Amino acid sequence: MVFRVEESVLDKFFKNRESLIKQFKKGDITKKKFLEEHYKFIQRLNLKPFNNGIDSFEKGIYNYQYYNMLAKYSCMKSKGAKLQAKHPQLALRLQKDSQYYYSQKDNATVKLLEYLKFNNVEAYFIKVQSAFLKDKLFEIVLHDYDNVIFHSISSWLLQRLRDEGIFLEVRKKSVIDKYINEKY
Repeated sequence: MVFRVEESVLDKFFKNRESLIKQFKKGDITKKKFLEEHYKFIQRLNLKPFNNGIDSFEKGIYNYQYYNMLAKYSCMKSKGAKLQAKHPQLALRLQKDSQYYYSQKDNATVKLLEYLKFNNVEAYFIKVQSAFLKDKLFEIVLHDYDNVIFHSISSWLLQRLRDEGIFLEVRKKSVIDKYINEKY
């Protein structure tokens, strides 16, 4: 008798995410394609964020990725020249959506870090090519997990990291420098 274990929705999410990361690292897809494919996959999953608290690492990561992807996708779409010319109100709405999703992503970051009790985590400003992000964008690295790197420009999140004693007052090259500095 053969038993088949059904793959969970979160397993599917992480498997797809790892596949996209590998494709991007190999140069098979661009950052824009990475964002589009990740966004489409999240939409197909039809899994909303977990709002009843974080009781597992996986749920915390999913919430971060969910909001991060919606924020980046909304931001990317809002910058489209055709959309801005033909539908400026929609472009503005997408920009506002992006800001909202980024704030939700920062909230998800803190909830996951609290769940992990801020253990084996470090954060620091990163070197970027973008003039807008210079001296604003910081990276949060979870050393106990592979490929788990968060980013933010949130001043309140930065202060929380400093208060927890995990923010290093240095500027480093990002662990995912190629991804960070590629435009989309």
